[in-house]
Amino acid sequence: MQTVVTKGSLWLPLVLSIAVAGCASATDDSTQQELAQLRKDVDALNLSAHRTRGESETVLGQMDRRSREQTAENTRQTAAMNSRIEALSAELTRLSARVDELNQRLDNLSRSGGSSPGGSGSSGESGSSGRSTPVPTPTPGAPRSSNDPGAEESYKAAYSDFTKGNYSLAVAEFREFVRRFPDSPKVDSAQYWIGECYFNMGRAAASAGQSERSREALERSVQEFRKVFVNYPNGSQVPTALYKEALALVELKQPKVAQARLQYIVDNFPQSEEAPLARERLKSLGE
Repeated sequence: MQTVVTKGSLWLPLVLSIAVAGCASATDDSTQQELAQLRKDVDALNLSAHRTRGESETVLGQMDRRSREQTAENTRQTAAMNSRIEALSAELTRLSARVDELNQRLDNLSRSGGSSPGGSGSSGESGSSGRSTPVPTPTPGAPRSSNDPGAEESYKAAYSDFTKGNYSLAVAEFREFVRRFPDSPKVDSAQYWIGECYFNMGRAAASAGQSERSREALERSVQEFRKVFVNYPNGSQVPTALYKEALALVELKQPKVAQARLQYIVDNFPQSEEAPLARERLKSLGE
């Protein structure tokens, strides 16, 4: 059977090929456009990300600067407050010492039995002899018996302030206790705690970098600890006061004097709790 080939059948494959090529070309153009749009979108996102990052870094930089400025301001204010507190503490210590001195003078006047001002009048005379009888001037807070219930309260109040770190106030209170209750069995302990207050103030000042204040406080502690030994040689606080005096002397760069105090403890108080501590300290100072 013979196949008949017409003109139409010859053109059909060619037309189909052209149509397919045209579709492919159209598809490529669409893909290229989509890719171009995607690139634009990615570029826009990158630009936005860079811009956001820059803004974030700017804000963080401003926050960091403000934080540093605030920290510096807080430090300055804290330093100013500390300086003010130290000035007030020094003034309180000075006033306490002055009050203590005045109270001591009043005590001396009271004990000497001096007459009160204007005591030469008729109320101070005895009988018909015409001689005036000395009338002791009543002094608030004059020395009282160790049995006075106020002694225990006074001591506890002073010790409470010591434990709270109110050293200047505790010094004034312990001084008042020593003045008012000289016969109390705790009078040597009160004197010891005065030295301990100054010792702690000296160490606190040293930690704060205030070398001059530290030296002054430590020197005062040495004087107050020494009073325990001088004024109450038979008191229970003598070896403790001697040991703490030695520690203060070490910090004041006086090791020879400190060694003498420690050796005194070893020789005269061998059974005390401070004796083994003194021996160890002597070994470290001798190395």
